Amino acid sequence: MLAIIMLIAIIGDFTVPYIIARYYKGYSHKIFVMSTLGNSKSPVHIIYNVWLVILGILFLISSRLLWFKFFDISRGLSIALILLIDIFAVGAGIIAGIFKVNENKEIVTVSSKIHGIGSAIGFMLLLFASLLLSFLFFKNNDFIEGVFSIICFIFSLIFFILFVLSDKPKFKNTIIEFEGLWQRLTLFFMYLPFAYVAIKELI
Repeated sequence: MLAIIMLIAIIGDFTVPYIIARYYKGYSHKIFVMSTLGNSKSPVHIIYNVWLVILGILFLISSRLLWFKFFDISRGLSIALILLIDIFAVGAGIIAGIFKVNENKEIVTVSSKIHGIGSAIGFMLLLFASLLLSFLFFKNNDFIEGVFSIICFIFSLIFFILFVLSDKPKFKNTIIEFEGLWQRLTLFFMYLPFAYVAIKELI
């Protein structure tokens, strides 16, 4: 059950924005980050913000899968791994869903600040979750899975850097300005090792 919940969260974090974006005229997955769907002027802001809260809850529940799977290998690493995922779930999920961003980044409000801080902390911590997972795999002599997790970490780090650079003025009108694309690729590679764990658990 925990594996199914984790897969629902991971798959949903890509499919929900893709589906509801059809009702937001002018929205581009390549240019805009997903949280843009939740701004107060978005026709789908209620749906997206509710989804973020649900996403956070799903990750809070399903992260326990990693405890059951790895606590015999290393309790310390397992606790640290779950903590990274749970902080992401609260910051980039629940808090980001409750506190909306503005349509225009130039307009900063208390809500958008809280949203930004929660998302930023959540993203940065989840970034290193696959690295911790690789340590657990290596500790359990799962060499291929360990290497796979490290590769995912490297790719997610590369795309995260591009994501951070994307809104810098000097990169405007270059491929680096595609903020939405880099965000989605960052998430894809951050989620991929955990999707593998969940799928393997089901099989």
